[in-house]
Parts: sequence; structure tokens; C-alpha cells
Amino acid sequence: MTFHSLDSADGADWFLAATAGAAPGAFTREIAARVPGQVHLDLVAAGSIPDPYDGANETQLAWIGRTDWRYRTVFDWHDDGHTRHDLVALGLDTAATIRLNGQLVASTANQHRSYRFDVRDALVDGSNELVVEFRAPLDFADEQAKLLGARPHVNQHPFNAMRKMACDFGWDWGIDLSSSGIWKSIGIDSWSGVRIAGVRPLVEVSAPAGDRASGRLDARVSLEWADAASAVDTEITVQVAGTTVTALAPAGTTELGVVVDAGEIDLWWPRGYGAQPRYEVTVTAGDDRWSALVGFRSVQLDTTPDELGTRFTVIVNGREVNIRGANWIPDDTFVTRVGPERYLARVNDAVEANMNLLRVWGGGLYEHDDFYDICDELGMLVWQDFLFACAAYAEEEPLRGEVEAEAREQVARLSRHPSLVLWNGCNENIWGYLEWDWRRRLEGRTWGEGYYFDLLPSIVAELDPTRPYSPGSPFSFMRYAHPNDARHGTMHLWDVWNERDYTAYREHEPRFASEFGFQGPPAWTTLTGAVHDEPLDPYGEQMLVHQKADQGNIKLERGLGAHLPKWRNIDEWHFATQLNQARAIAFGIEHFRSLHPRNTGQIVWQLNDSWPVISWAAVDFSGIRKPAWHALRRVYGDRLLTVQPHDGGAVLVAHNDRDEGWRGEVEVTRMTLDGDRLATETHTLDLGARESARFPLGAELLATTDAAGEFVLARAGDDVADAPWYFSEDPKLRLRSPADALAATWTAGDDGTVRLSVTAASLVKDLVLQADRIAPGARVDSGLVTLAPGDSHTFLVTGTGGAELAGHDRFPTLCSVNDLIA
Repeated sequence: MTFHSLDSADGADWFLAATAGAAPGAFTREIAARVPGQVHLDLVAAGSIPDPYDGANETQLAWIGRTDWRYRTVFDWHDDGHTRHDLVALGLDTAATIRLNGQLVASTANQHRSYRFDVRDALVDGSNELVVEFRAPLDFADEQAKLLGARPHVNQHPFNAMRKMACDFGWDWGIDLSSSGIWKSIGIDSWSGVRIAGVRPLVEVSAPAGDRASGRLDARVSLEWADAASAVDTEITVQVAGTTVTALAPAGTTELGVVVDAGEIDLWWPRGYGAQPRYEVTVTAGDDRWSALVGFRSVQLDTTPDELGTRFTVIVNGREVNIRGANWIPDDTFVTRVGPERYLARVNDAVEANMNLLRVWGGGLYEHDDFYDICDELGMLVWQDFLFACAAYAEEEPLRGEVEAEAREQVARLSRHPSLVLWNGCNENIWGYLEWDWRRRLEGRTWGEGYYFDLLPSIVAELDPTRPYSPGSPFSFMRYAHPNDARHGTMHLWDVWNERDYTAYREHEPRFASEFGFQGPPAWTTLTGAVHDEPLDPYGEQMLVHQKADQGNIKLERGLGAHLPKWRNIDEWHFATQLNQARAIAFGIEHFRSLHPRNTGQIVWQLNDSWPVISWAAVDFSGIRKPAWHALRRVYGDRLLTVQPHDGGAVLVAHNDRDEGWRGEVEVTRMTLDGDRLATETHTLDLGARESARFPLGAELLATTDAAGEFVLARAGDDVADAPWYFSEDPKLRLRSPADALAATWTAGDDGTVRLSVTAASLVKDLVLQADRIAPGARVDSGLVTLAPGDSHTFLVTGTGGAELAGHDRFPTLCSVNDLIA
């Protein structure tokens, strides 16, 4: 078997030209192209267009999505004697017509599928020309919407009429690019006899004892035969964990199951519950060989009724897992630029924020195997949406056939990954049908119900019965409940951000919060690298290009409410709105975790960004961790202390999400902002593994006579973050200016790092070092640090490149609430 790659990295020369539509005439001339790639990136590389992410270029470049494009390459090929010669295209975005030496090979219409076509009759010995023509995605979507019948959707374009990444058409955090391209590898695969078309290595475990169990592998091997007339019975060999099993595949067999009893194996666990051992599985059939790593583990989803409503609990290897997660979107709208290094950086962002699950959201992609491999290795659980989001979808052809083929391919492809623990039918579509006026507008037309309740669960049950399925998020798992009912299943909370102050989170008691969030701007250099308004202003033209949410910056301003004062300049706006984002999501998560065990998990919206934008992300497009990320690291800690209101007073809540018990003492003190201790009480912790406890705080501790000059601090020491409680919002606190409250000193290390050591003489709230203001590549190890009087902290900064540090020990590089108040 031989594979002739036609990727640019392997020497293929590709060319791109506009063929019809809205493109200016100059773009009909061919330019060099890169495969895998996207039209916009080729045009940027050729100097034909500016960076689409910069300034207000988005609108200027809208014509690209209304243009048909042609990719063309010429390659040498010589017959090597194999029976079959297939053109393999792993990803075409999206409505493509393929011609080889002028012969029509196929037309495709699904970004989320791969394709294989027998082209032996079209190939010639020597020079061959391959042409892939793409319809303008916006025009194609409009045409399909007319063909299928218009259906409700969010945003501007009918993305729901075609199988293309929905957020490529724009979202309330995403740029509207509507690009095209050969976005994955392509080439000629030559083979004879039998080919392994795919393997689903389904695992089972039994008789678990600690971290060990008996393992069983059911390898479902899909086969394709080059020539039925000459096909012969073929031996299939499967090997795993030192055990080999051989079976005979009769000629023409398209699928064969081979069961291997792997003996005693080490179980794969989510991070925080155990190790992540993986075993290589090798399958051979004739001259073909397939191999991959698998992890042995079991997974269930408990949605049984209880006295409170309906549970939503992920169970791995028989143990309930309390979920601390984030929603994941494509990490670059130009998805071909996302490789293993970027995946690893983002998943590490989740790991280091104490998360244990990422939900791959339904308006994006089925990600590359690199993403899932990294999650497998690091123990990061994955909840995978099928790609349906915020819209009604036709259940008729040609869309239905594409949906089925796509789902079958992706369920089979991802079946080997132990990190994948849940398939989810859609994002908000069941909710939308019930509550967003879809029923009236649809006038009886299909909307996707048959996908979520019939087609998709049947495919999962057929191809990968080892994993649970949920029809949607939010979903209540009972016929007569609203799909977004807090008492049942999963819940999305968007009244906060859209309409209400973040303190309204305390009015909700979700069994599982699978979406909630609050916006904030990206890091300073990320923002100013893309927004160039003079002067920089929250409501400047380019600033609003990089704010996609409806009335987003108005909501940012309104969201400050009584919590923080109105800014006096752009630096204060930037810090205050970043800080408010961090506080809002921390407020919500502390409340949700205080509900344990009623609440079994939270998945914040969102971990990452797809371009430089004001958004809900905790990590911006440049990979800089916003204050929100530092808030998540604290509130997602294995051990959490939080003070919550209760019956007119307050309680201290301790949540222990570790296998080890938590024993010790918590000292709770009311003190002045300058550190005078006024009242103290001590609470003894004796929590078992994965337990929580509540401790009412005494009347004397809460009996302040000076709400503006006192606060309460709960401190357990060790690696547990303090839990403060304030009697007044920040604008009313008598915080001292940083010059009076804080001493800061820079020191340089021998390894190129620098350290900023700070000590507080009075309360300093939410101290953040914006390291990128020192140098764009600088990063800091910690943030959002509150210092009680007498406390010290050291920030470790890398990547300054020897930049001058003078002046970076104060606002706007070193920021705190004190800067906004004093």
C-alpha cells in the first residue's frame, strides 16, 4: 500500500483563483495556495487582503464568502501495480466539485466528513491535474435554505441549511468569515487485496478492584476489498496488552468483530481520580495495519429521578465524578492553524485551572484526533456535542443523509478515546423549539427532533454502546418538564449577563449547570493589537467590531452595577470589566458548589477564543490567561472554602473534592481593613472523601458596626484559598490607595525570570499583574490575589525579554480594586 500525499508540506504546488461571485476581477488570476488551508489565509499570504482579524477588516472582506473558488494542482503519478487508486480527501469546506484530468469525480457538501473515491479510471501515467471547486458558502447556504424551507436560526446567515462549522458564519463571540478550502490532508491511496477501513476498539471492564480490573476489547474491524472477483479469505489479527487473537474474515466481509480478553489491566481515570494508563491496540489484515492507544474504563450517566427532581451525574469506573469544566470552541476561526502545540496549550490551561471536563460545543467542529489524544493523556474528560446549535434543522434530504453519514463517521472515529464520556445531541435546540417562537414559525416543518431522539441515539447505540447519550443541553430527561428546568438534568443560565446582575445566580439551584458565563475584554496587548481606535474607547468603531454580543459593551457597563465604580479612563474600563467577569463567574461557581451534592457539576462558558475579541473566554486568543482564568483556578480547586448567605446570616461551606479526607481547622476573623482583629471563631473540619459541610457563622462575627471599614476572612492554610466576606460593595469600602496600602519590589532571577514581591499594609483586593503590558510575550504565574493586612505574595514573570521594569509596579500594569476606588 502506498500513499501519494498532495499536501503542500509534502511538495505539492497548489493554486487558487476566484471563478464566480462577488470577487473583484483581479482575484480571477491564480495565486499560490496552501493545502491544508483556507482561502483567506492564501489571500493574506499573497498580500491580496489585509489580516481579517485586524481593525474593521471583517466587513471589507465579506465578499470572500460570496465568491466561488478553485484550487488546482498538477502532480506526477505512476502506476505501481496496485488494484485500487483512491482519491482521499479528509476534509473539504464545504460544497465542492472535484475533477481529475477533466473528469468529474464527485460533488460533496459536508465539512464534517472525509471522502474516498476510486479514481483509477481517471488517473494517467505521468502528469495529472486535480481541480477542486468550492461554491460560495453564503450563496450555497441561501440556496439550500430555499430548497429545504427556511427555518429559525440565530445570527445572520442560514448556517443550519448546510453541514459546515456554524460559527464560521459568525457568532456572538465569533467573526463572520464564511471561508472555503481543502482544510485537511488530501492524496492518492493505492492498495490491493483488503484494506482496514476503520476500527472501533470498544472496551469493557469487570470486577474492578482499586485501580485494576479485568479488561475486554471488542474490536469492530471495518474492511474494504479492492476487487470482489479476486478477494480471498483473510486473517485478521488483534493484539492488546500482550494478548493476540486471530479471526478469519471471509472474502467480501465488510465488518468483523474480534474479542480479546486482555486479562488484568490498569484502569484509566479522569484527572484527580487516578492515573491514565493506555494500551496499544494493533490490528492487521493482509498487508494493512492499524494501531492506536485505548484506555480501559467504564462510563455511565445517571439521570434517575430522586426526591429533588432528576440527577445528572457522570460515573467513571463506578465512581461519581463531580464535574468542573468549561465549554470549548474552535481555538482559531482559521481552524487549519490549530495544531498539536496549540491544542496542548489550551488543554493545559484547563488542567491548570483545576478543570476535569471540556464540552466541545455544537456550533464548532469534531476536533482533530490530536485534541482527544491530549485529553486522553491528561485525564481531561470530553463531552462531545453533535454539531447542531441554536437553530432548527431540516430532517429531509439532502441534509438528512449528510447528517447520518457524518454522525456514523465521527462516532466510529472517536470511539477509541477514553476521555470521551458523553455524546450530546444538540445545543439549545430543544429549548429553542419550546420557547423561542419556533413552533409558530416552522408551521409544522421538521426541526431536528428526529435527529436528537431517534437517529443520533440509534447510531451511538449501534456503533458505540459503551458511551451514554443525551438528547440536548439543556435537557430535563423527562417528557413533562421544561428542558431548562433547574430541578432536572442540565441547565443553561443566561438571564445573568443578558438581563440581570450576577448576584441572581443565587436564585438558581441547578442540578448541573452546563452553560453560564460573563464577558470581559481580552488582555491589553491582544485588544490593542487588533483595535486601533483613536482614542481607544469602549464604543469606538473598531472596538465594536470586536464585540459581537448584542449590546455587549452596554452589558459590560451595566454589569458593573454597584460592584465597581464607573471607569475614568480606558485603562480603568479594561481592568474593571475584566475583573467583573472574573467575579461574576466565581460568584456563580461558589454558589453552585455550595449546593453539593444537589449540584453535580458546572461547565462555564467558555475556555477559549477563536480570534481577538471581547468575550466570555477565560483565555484569550493570544493564549493570555485573563483574570477570569485565575478566578476559575481558585473556585475549581479540589478544596474550596466559600462564605454564603443563609437565613439572614452566613455559613462557611467547605467542599472536599479529593479522595483523601480533609481534616484541620478554619479560622474565621472579622477585622478592620488595616488588620485590627475584632472577632474570631474556629471551625474544625472532618470531611471524608468527596464530601461537603456547612458551618453557620456566629452572630458576633457578623455583627459589624462599620460596614465600610471591616470584613471577614476564613483561612484554612495549606493549599486552600481564603474565603472573604464583605459587608459593603467596593465603592463604599474605605480602601487605601495602593501607594499607602502596598509595597512592591522587582527582582531578577538568573534564569531570565523576574519577580514582583508585594506586601500589604492594608486590605488590597484582587491584585492583578498584567504582564503583557511589560512585553507582549510576558506571562505571569498568578493573579487575582487579595492580600489581608500583613500578607505578602510574589508574582513570577517569564518572557519579558529584558524589558524595562520601571513603572510596572503600579497601575495600569499592577492593578487592584484599590486603584479604582482610591
